[in-house]
Amino acid sequence: MSTPSPAALREPQAASIPDAWRAVRARTIALAAPLSAEDACVQSMPDASPAKWHLAHTTWFFERFVLLGRDPGYRVFHERFEYLFNSYYFTVSQMHLRPRRGLVTRPSLAEVVAYRGHVDAALAQLLEREAGDAELEFLVTLGMHHEQQHQELMLTDIKHLFAQNPLLPAYVERAVPDAGAAAPLRWVEGAAGPVEIGHAGESFAFDNETPRHRVLLDEHALASRLVTNAEFREFIDDGGYADPALWLSDGWSTVLAEGWARPLYWQEDLAQEFTLAGLAPIQADAPVVHLSYYEADAFARWAGARLPTEFEWEAAASGVRPDGHFAGSGAFHPRPAAHVEGLQQLFGDAWEWTASPYAAYPGFRPLAGSLGEYNGKFMCSQMVLRGGSCATPAGHVRASYRNFFYPGQRWQFSGLRLARDTA
Repeated sequence: MSTPSPAALREPQAASIPDAWRAVRARTIALAAPLSAEDACVQSMPDASPAKWHLAHTTWFFERFVLLGRDPGYRVFHERFEYLFNSYYFTVSQMHLRPRRGLVTRPSLAEVVAYRGHVDAALAQLLEREAGDAELEFLVTLGMHHEQQHQELMLTDIKHLFAQNPLLPAYVERAVPDAGAAAPLRWVEGAAGPVEIGHAGESFAFDNETPRHRVLLDEHALASRLVTNAEFREFIDDGGYADPALWLSDGWSTVLAEGWARPLYWQEDLAQEFTLAGLAPIQADAPVVHLSYYEADAFARWAGARLPTEFEWEAAASGVRPDGHFAGSGAFHPRPAAHVEGLQQLFGDAWEWTASPYAAYPGFRPLAGSLGEYNGKFMCSQMVLRGGSCATPAGHVRASYRNFFYPGQRWQFSGLRLARDTA
């Protein structure tokens, strides 16, 4: 497949739902364009999925939850694709085990692309026939946001896959942009007292962002920007990975079991890191990424600070336009904070680990039916991240958006912002 142009990788901007849907679907194909059929089939670890699976699963989502429920004349592309490309919707059907997705050499990548074309043609006709139907528009919008999540996962999964290759190949043939100097770290007072948290308004949001409710915040301050590579290097040089006093018990056990001594993708010389553009010098002032929650928490403790709660973060981000360095640049690498006043990098660059466990808000109700499996059943043993990253499509996140991963996972573009109590 060919290398996409930067324009093809930009996030879609469309006024109508059909146009936005077409743009999202086209962008997924553009993200897959640099991959060979061999690249698209391999799975590098159980947490990751082959690019071919992402292409098919996002298509299955529209087939299962839109077409099969609303179009009596629709005929499935292949009767076994539901088993192959269902992810975790047990109320729909059984599925192929996630750790074995990389063994599915058939269907071919070309067949999966044909599957996408089959579903897209049927859905385009349905959107035309039932233009303005509110339920249909909601389901298609949910499917678009679901696909945008998988666009980011495609990038992080490809990065992990290519990092296992001794050739350390590049996904994009564009050098990581030169980084300037980061703005000095300042402390910005956060909101204190009762604040409203959760999605408000009529725009799209996932069910886990609701209902809106009130929480009480103590006096605190947030760091004005994300922690940089240079600052994290100080933690390493000071023996941070060798001091059990800095680590949660599970984190220290993971350090010992996995032999962690540096962020994922940093090379042993602590001078280079693997990026989607291949091996590159570590930029001292760029945000550190590919950290687990355990590493973020240990660094915060070493720095005499803590991680913010997701509510402190959301209170700070509410009312802030979600602009930032997202995936549309095609660089797929974080940039240093700009020299401006106030809080920076709230959106884009790196997902920010928070101190908050992923749990239901008071009064939470999942979506009805099988779509209720989307978020609610994962509200156990995971931690919340906020803000989006350099691999997140612009327009996908908002102040109330809640991402979540297990504390030991670090193949996502995850970093941290410090917080501290001021009372």
